[in-house]
Amino acid sequence: MQSWFSFLIRSIALGLILSGVLLLLVPTLRSGEGFSVSGLFGPKYTQDKLSFNNAIHNAGPAVVNIYSFSYDTRSVLYSRRPNERTSLGSGVVMTHSGHILTCLHVIQDADYIGVVLSDGQFYEAHQVGNDPLTDLAVLKINIENAPVIPQLEEPNTQVGDLVLAIGNPYNLGQTITQGIVGATGRAQINSNVAGYANFIQTDAVLNEGNSGGALVDSNGVLVGINNANYKTLDTQRRIKDVPGVFFAVPYKLAKKVMDQIISNGRVIRGYLGVSGNDLPGQQGFLITSITPRGPAALAGLQPNDVVLSVNGIQLEGAAHALELVAETTPGTTLSFKISRDDAVITIPVNIAELRNS
Repeated sequence: MQSWFSFLIRSIALGLILSGVLLLLVPTLRSGEGFSVSGLFGPKYTQDKLSFNNAIHNAGPAVVNIYSFSYDTRSVLYSRRPNERTSLGSGVVMTHSGHILTCLHVIQDADYIGVVLSDGQFYEAHQVGNDPLTDLAVLKINIENAPVIPQLEEPNTQVGDLVLAIGNPYNLGQTITQGIVGATGRAQINSNVAGYANFIQTDAVLNEGNSGGALVDSNGVLVGINNANYKTLDTQRRIKDVPGVFFAVPYKLAKKVMDQIISNGRVIRGYLGVSGNDLPGQQGFLITSITPRGPAALAGLQPNDVVLSVNGIQLEGAAHALELVAETTPGTTLSFKISRDDAVITIPVNIAELRNS
């Protein structure tokens, strides 16, 4: 009798221990989902993996490879044979009729431009026009119903957004890199164009051949045209690339440039002729210098004037003011509200045309 009772106690204890082990090893038992031997010992798969395949499926067909060829007829080592140079880049199909946005430096001085679509079709392209200030160019191929990249009038690109760069680095074929938006509204270093060309900064890697390709969001919508990586000087004054800092022309600016080139053959911008600094914690901007005989100088604006508004529009800073001027038709008169020597006055300025050279 005692041995039978001891056996019963040991069996119950063993059962409790085994139950506890199973609950630890198989969490689904705790929620009443049942037990699966394959789930315990087999490989674990998940159906909700994070993937951007749909984004690439939507955008990829509209990203093309661009090959530009130029011929140097100068004699080399007493040889009169022309020297052929090839430049590699990428482009983005923007219209069904075959308009392509790319970077100017990809096709600059090219004698022949070839475009290869993602499905392998080859087309000869001609240049419609270009814009040196944004380093953009518009190409055209003879095609019907070309694959067009998804576009939104307001992509609403924000710092921290995940982005994908699509292009043809080193002629490897279409390749995707991924990163986030590190900053928006990065102005070019050249003071002559600052405020006219603001860039998206990202850490999505761009290599040789990526220039002119697409920067898209996680849905495959175009947010920018990839341009280049940031460069600086080393201790020996040699130019070097800075890893992790890359730039793209934002979609809205690129689209405006493309539309003007298609319509006018060039980009027409208003010009004021000032340089300025933002005022921390204040609206408007401080004029630091004025171009002699420029529109601002002719109107009577002066260094140290604080520009508060343009045509009644409150200014967020210098870049905002130059953007408003750039979008103004040359010959238009704008009303500048300024603060000078503790007095607020209004000065009319006749806007001129910004010339690239």
